[in-house]
Amino acid sequence: MFQHSKVLILVLSHFCLYLQSQAPENPRPNVIMVMTDDQGFGDLGYYGNPHVKTPTIDAFARESVRFDEFIVSPVCAPTRAALMTGRHPLRTGVRDTYRGGAIMSTNEITLAEMLKQEGYATGMVGKWHLGDNYPSRPQDQGFDFTLRHLSGGIGQPGDWPNTAKRDSSYFNPVLWKNGEMFQSEGYCSDVFTDVAIDFIDQNKAKPFFLYLAYNAPHAPLQVPQKYYDLYKDIDPASGFENDNRPFPAMNEKTKEQARKVYAMVSNIDDNLKRLFQQLDDLKLSENTLVIFMTDNGPQHDRYIAGMRGRKSYVYEGGVRVPSFWRLPSKFMGNRDINTPAAHYDILPTLAELCRAKVPTDRKIDGTSLLGLLSGRDTTLENRSIVRSWVRGGPEKYNNISIRNKEFKLVGNCDGNASVEKFELYDLAQDPYELTNLATPKNKKSKELKTELDQWLDEMFAEPNFIKSHPAIIGTVHEPTTVLNLNDGEFTLDPNFNKEIVGWAITVAKQGNYTIKIHMGRKIGGDINLKLTIGSLKESLSFKNLSDDVLEVKNLKLSKGSYKLTPLLYNTSGYLKPFYIEITPSS
Repeated sequence: MFQHSKVLILVLSHFCLYLQSQAPENPRPNVIMVMTDDQGFGDLGYYGNPHVKTPTIDAFARESVRFDEFIVSPVCAPTRAALMTGRHPLRTGVRDTYRGGAIMSTNEITLAEMLKQEGYATGMVGKWHLGDNYPSRPQDQGFDFTLRHLSGGIGQPGDWPNTAKRDSSYFNPVLWKNGEMFQSEGYCSDVFTDVAIDFIDQNKAKPFFLYLAYNAPHAPLQVPQKYYDLYKDIDPASGFENDNRPFPAMNEKTKEQARKVYAMVSNIDDNLKRLFQQLDDLKLSENTLVIFMTDNGPQHDRYIAGMRGRKSYVYEGGVRVPSFWRLPSKFMGNRDINTPAAHYDILPTLAELCRAKVPTDRKIDGTSLLGLLSGRDTTLENRSIVRSWVRGGPEKYNNISIRNKEFKLVGNCDGNASVEKFELYDLAQDPYELTNLATPKNKKSKELKTELDQWLDEMFAEPNFIKSHPAIIGTVHEPTTVLNLNDGEFTLDPNFNKEIVGWAITVAKQGNYTIKIHMGRKIGGDINLKLTIGSLKESLSFKNLSDDVLEVKNLKLSKGSYKLTPLLYNTSGYLKPFYIEITPSS
């Protein structure tokens, strides 16, 4: 009897292995990456904020794998470039948030392009901020469907359709849907969520990748009244009397800013409740990876769980953000991972998870986190993480940090500074960066500064960092090119002692073009224009101008790459244009 049982078990084992061999390969998971804008580490109830109401995100955090030391860039466009490419943003050409520094090189391979190769439907909704003209738009970079605003934020000078709306730009904003102007109806975060839900519904039958990038709670702090009413009577600085961690000083202005931010976050929380409910209704939750994160620290002083600094700083308050990952079919939830991880780890992680190919023809700075997420690994290989940002920079040793394990070296000094001018923190013992350990003889300071010097040399030699990333005009992809202030490059003009704006362009097709210069306001009187496009120079005068548009017709342009600079002035001095419109002449 015992012998027959052994034979039966052996037969059943082989039969089970046969069935497994005949079963279809595990389906690739859907991926939804949710990113909010300027929402700090402390802008959640989950991390101890007693004021903000985020029940949906808090519950999601408890269901997720949580990277409690997830490190991003100090400002938004660099973070977005890193997560899209798996590379440090300087390698991609992104160094800033405007002044031409937020245009990602089009030779980068994005998450969307990588997953699209594997049959994923790809959608991008909300804030792109990596270039607003062909070939830098999201639809040029692997996304099948796009709905977005321009520039770094709705109503900013670069977002020219909404700038004039000022205090109401977040309501009924003009957006761009698959490259076409689209008049939305409703509050921006509600609109983005509606469209995201529709994208999921339309693509539920195949794997999809959705990048849902809310522009809230970035300034301007506009929010529906019912959400503001939740916070109008609170004191955001109260309730921390028994909390011994550092807390930034708040005045009436920053308290009011906090109230509005919390209101905007609660609106996002309600919108994510709708999104998650749809995943449940469609029975997609089990095999959909949802990542929730933010792009950098808070813009204003408020509760940040004791950390030092905020947006734009390389201290922890500027670069450490929430990062929650939920995939019930593969990851055991409600776990904390304290190993430092970074924004450029997302691409290699998704590549391994979704069985996609990581680019092999370029340096990938990120490391797959799948071992940590699945519980297979407990740590990552030893590595250093560098963060930096200076307006118009980078600048050597200015607002820069390098971290290896628990030690972090911070530079807020000039390019000739010796090691003792830096700051060194042991984050394991001093997570709030209060005690500077840097001394001339400190071995760790010297090691990290040497590594930082090598890293800077490497970045400054990167081809995409050195060159401009022009808009390409005269193509079927973008028949009319509109150049906005966010992507303009500013240089000091000694004659006017002011910075003047110009744009890098490539003319794809020789021919005649009409250029319209929109001023965005009525100037009146006479205006002079010195238009420079490479070696082409045109001087024109506009007499008694009553409109806010200057038009130059039938300008013959040859194929090639140029700098377009419209130098406008009157008796009062230099006049900055609002945006430039370029169209082939009929």
